Amino acid sequence: QAQLVESGGGSVQAGGSLRLSCAASGYSFSKVCMAWFRQAPGKEREAVAGRSSGGTTNYADSVKGRFTISKDNVKGILYLQMNMLKPEDTAMYSCAAHSASSCPDLEWSRFILRGRGTQVTVSS
Repeated sequence: QAQLVESGGGSVQAGGSLRLSCAASGYSFSKVCMAWFRQAPGKEREAVAGRSSGGTTNYADSVKGRFTISKDNVKGILYLQMNMLKPEDTAMYSCAAHSASSCPDLEWSRFILRGRGTQVTVSS
């Protein structure tokens, strides 16, 4: 059964860093768009970063310059390096796989495989 499992979340002070990982099993994401989403309590889920199979990346304005999405196709792991974290980055972070090689849109409902998430808490 194909699944995505996130790890690497935790609690950190503002200005700190975390690296999230998303491991795929029973599924190869080397040829599809992958993305990270987050959802804070009481807020809608939002796309944080996306990466096409060709390496094109895009980011939410709120994380540009601070977050980097990357992946290791050999290991089957998607990463999200998060630097200069802010309290407003506190959320549940989830990874997801699209069926397309590009990232035509970053709508959660259009991703065919989605992880359950890892919690990130940033204190001031």
